[in-house]
Amino acid sequence: MKAISYSRYGGPEVLEYGEVRDPKVGPDQVLVKVRAAAVNPVDWKCREGYLDAVLDAVFPVVPGWDVSGVVVQPGVAVPEFAVGDEVIGYVREDFLSRGTFAEYVAAPVRTLARKPRNLSFEEAAGLPLAGLTAYQVLVKALEVKRGETVLVHAAAGGVGSLAVQIGVHLGARMIGTASEHNHDFVRGLGGEPVAYGEGLAERVRGLAPEGLDAVFDTVGGDTLKTSANLLAPEGRLASIADAEVLSYGGRYCFVRPDPADLRKLAELAELGAVSVHVQEAFPLERAADAHRLSEEGRTRGKIVVTMDWETEEGIA
Repeated sequence: MKAISYSRYGGPEVLEYGEVRDPKVGPDQVLVKVRAAAVNPVDWKCREGYLDAVLDAVFPVVPGWDVSGVVVQPGVAVPEFAVGDEVIGYVREDFLSRGTFAEYVAAPVRTLARKPRNLSFEEAAGLPLAGLTAYQVLVKALEVKRGETVLVHAAAGGVGSLAVQIGVHLGARMIGTASEHNHDFVRGLGGEPVAYGEGLAERVRGLAPEGLDAVFDTVGGDTLKTSANLLAPEGRLASIADAEVLSYGGRYCFVRPDPADLRKLAELAELGAVSVHVQEAFPLERAADAHRLSEEGRTRGKIVVTMDWETEEGIA
């Protein structure tokens, strides 16, 4: 099958488009014909070797953890899905090798849920990792409640844009940091935009003079320190970017595959409470360009790669 892979750590230039071996389907796995796979910052961080201390790389590595596609073959111990089911998944294992930037992926059943009917495959591919991150931080770590005021950093990005929408659905008032050119986008999500940069603390205090009930940090560093100082006396702080959050009494969060949470996200999408903005879609053979765009750090919503099944027969 065709796939993107790399045989050593490095920049986007190590990504190669070509043939890799067809995946085997274990008892608890589902063979998925990939229609689209989203790009996340963790993909290029893995490619650069930044996660080598916690994830073994079995080269060649096919990158990618997000997927949307169609079930081709359920494993012998998988009654949950049947051939032809449309699914989404956050296909993360405890090592790097069998990713989603390929025509097919053998996904552990614990990583999958049914695809929202109202989302395209490209949109649906952008939901799992970013959506699970936003949902697990807001609902499980910060326990956001109706009527609370919450600050989300990078509110126009993949995680931030979904966090704003989930928070609005929970009944919270969502304030989001964003560049000026993304302020209308954040408003369209139901959030109140505030500009980055010098004077951020004063601008946020102007919007929430009694302090914030919760802050969702996606940036770290000085932004994390500023956020801690904006909390109300009983305010909560969580970060996905900087473990230093623990020194402020906050929570350091790393997303995990959870089929129940993924099903909840799909429900929210079908209710119209959550949508996915796709900034750009690249064909699989241009995945390196998708990585380069992700590394620029100015993504509005999600970047995805897509498969051309009109010209590729594959193994199905």
